[in-house]
Amino acid sequence: MITNGGRLALLPHGPPLLQVVVDTEEEFDWERPFDRRNVSVTAIDAQCLAQAIYAPYGLRPTYVLDYPVATSRSAASVLKAFQDAGQCQVGAHLHPWVNPPFDEEIGDFNSYPGNLPATLESAKLRALTDAIQAAFGRRPTIYKAGRYGVGAHTAAILAELGYRIDLSVVPHTDFRRQFGPDFRGCPDRPYWFAENMLELPLSRGFSGLAARFGAMLHRHTERGWGRRLHLGALLSRASLLERATVTPEGVTFDEIARLVRSMRRQGHRLFTLTYHSPSLAPGHTPYVRTARDVSLFLDRIKRVLALFFEELGAQPTMPEEIFVMLSQPITGL
Repeated sequence: MITNGGRLALLPHGPPLLQVVVDTEEEFDWERPFDRRNVSVTAIDAQCLAQAIYAPYGLRPTYVLDYPVATSRSAASVLKAFQDAGQCQVGAHLHPWVNPPFDEEIGDFNSYPGNLPATLESAKLRALTDAIQAAFGRRPTIYKAGRYGVGAHTAAILAELGYRIDLSVVPHTDFRRQFGPDFRGCPDRPYWFAENMLELPLSRGFSGLAARFGAMLHRHTERGWGRRLHLGALLSRASLLERATVTPEGVTFDEIARLVRSMRRQGHRLFTLTYHSPSLAPGHTPYVRTARDVSLFLDRIKRVLALFFEELGAQPTMPEEIFVMLSQPITGL
C-alpha cells in the first residue's frame, strides 16, 4: 500500500534535483460544496506564464490532468503544444466529482478517490487514463490523486492500468480529520511500493533547531495539550520547529528557503515544486485573488528557482527521469 511506505529508493550522490508538478484541474470555489457542473478550465491559458520562467533553467513541468482538462479541446491543445515541443510531460489527477462514471454521492468522503469502492475508483481512473491518451497520444504513467486521496486499493489499480509513478504522498501529514489518508508513516524520500512502482513524495518537511526531531515533535502539536496550547505556533516563533512545503501557495519564500536548506542538511536530494494550475489566473484559488497576486505568485516561483539553480547548483529533472535513475544500479557510494 502507498500509505504504508515501502523500500527506500536511494539516489546517487550529487547536486539537488528539482522537478515541477502542477495539479492541472478545473476551477471551483474551494470553500463551497463539490459540484459536478464546475468544469471550467480557462486558467489553462495562463500556464504559459510559468512556462516562460522555467524555460531558461531547462525545467519541464509535469502537468497531472484531471478529466475536465483532458476532455477540453482548448485546454488540451495548450498543454499538448508544450508536450509536443518537449517542454512538459503529462500525468493523471483524479477528481472523482467531475470524473465519470458518476455512481457515488458527492461529498467530502467521496472526494478522496481512495475512499471509493475499488471497482468505482478503477473505473474512474480508467476513464481518465483513456481520455488523456486520446487527447495527448500517450498513455500516462504518472499519477497524483486528487486531494492526495490514495487508499487501500490504489496501488493495485495503478499497476493494472500501467502506471509506475505516484506523486500523492504528503509526508508528515494526517488528513483523517477531513476523511483523507494518514501519511505520517510514509517516508519523506522516494520509495518503491507494490511491484516496481515508485513514490515521489511532496517536498514537505521541517526546519528549525529541532528539525531532526520534527516528525516526533509535530505529532504532539496536533493532539491533546499540544493542540490546545498552540504548541506548533510557539515552536515556530521560537525558531525551533516549522513545517512547510515547497510551494508558492500560502508559503512565503523565506519559509521555503529555510525548509530547502534544512532538507539539504538532512540529506535530501530530490525536491518538488508544486501548485494548482488555477493559481496562475486571478480569482480561482485562495492564494491568488487579483492580478497583483499573480505577479507576486510568479515572483515567488522565480525566487525559488534562483535559490535552487543559482545558490544551490541544482539540476532540473522530471518524474520519469527519476524513475530511470533509480532503476539503475548505484555505484560509487
